[in-house]
Amino acid sequence: MGVDRRRHLEVVIESAPMVTACRACGVVAYSHGRRDVVLVDVPCFGRPVQWSGASEPGAASLVLRRAHVCHRIWTEQHHDVAAPRALLTTRACWWAISQIRDEHAFVAGVARQLGTTWTTVWGSVQPLLQATADDETRFVEVTALGMDERSWHHVSTKPIEAGGRGPKELTGMVDLTRDQQGRVHARLLDLVAGRSGAAYSDWLAARCEAFKKGVKVATLDPFHGYKNAIDGQLEDAVAVLGAFHVVKLGSAAVDECRRRVQQDTLGHRGRKGDPLYGIRTMLRAGAEKLTDRQRARLHAAIGADVRHLEVWLAWSCAQQRTLKQWRSAFLTYFDTGRSSNGGTERSTV
Repeated sequence: MGVDRRRHLEVVIESAPMVTACRACGVVAYSHGRRDVVLVDVPCFGRPVQWSGASEPGAASLVLRRAHVCHRIWTEQHHDVAAPRALLTTRACWWAISQIRDEHAFVAGVARQLGTTWTTVWGSVQPLLQATADDETRFVEVTALGMDERSWHHVSTKPIEAGGRGPKELTGMVDLTRDQQGRVHARLLDLVAGRSGAAYSDWLAARCEAFKKGVKVATLDPFHGYKNAIDGQLEDAVAVLGAFHVVKLGSAAVDECRRRVQQDTLGHRGRKGDPLYGIRTMLRAGAEKLTDRQRARLHAAIGADVRHLEVWLAWSCAQQRTLKQWRSAFLTYFDTGRSSNGGTERSTV
């Protein structure tokens, strides 16, 4: 059995004959031979795939047409197969986009799988991505809107044109609308530069009135800039702060208090054997989750120094979760079917 050691898997195709009229004069055009066109397709059997014309003379991939009247010559186009003068097939372009979007693949990695170059892949998918970004229909029927900020990179913030990577922080908007079964299928709507209330407010202001009136629930992180943007632009929406953020705020306050008291009493960061350092994970748990042994360790650590009572007080307050500033936004979590920003966190990763 012979082994084909060529890198690419070559698929020979040929367009079917059809009757075609000239767009200029309207006269039926006759065949003027065939031309060979090479296209990169989706990988198969772990190998890059190329479509090409047949190896036999006169049996290329696409038909050349010539009109009798105006004598124009053109090559037949099959837009469902590939765009005019394309290097990748249409399905290869969308396969590359799905790899980048769903599998978090790099463009260079996709290029290796397709057996082509970075420039070829990006030049093929960029127009499709731009058309998708310009399509306003993705904003239709959005009733629950989430947002989340994200650090895009940690290097130079110079403009892309100057060799940098552009803005360091981004704000992402996600559709959190539930389906008929009540499930959320988070869908990224847009990304804008910046991590501020102004960036979110400007994005909302750019949306049409139908979109803003359609949003009934708007989830957010505990930042007043985002809350002000929702109040100012989404008059009919209810702002919701998820339970996760409430617990996170309380735990962060306890951790900050523990580290401060640790420095005040011992003069250094937590180490093995230090009383407060030994109960750091217990302070992040709910009181009802602690075992008798853990409760005993907690009381022993707090009783080791009278100054540790500050940590006990902070932990006790966190257990009550009394956040006055965010009371309204938190309580609406229970009135909106437990809406949360969890889907937004996953979609902007």
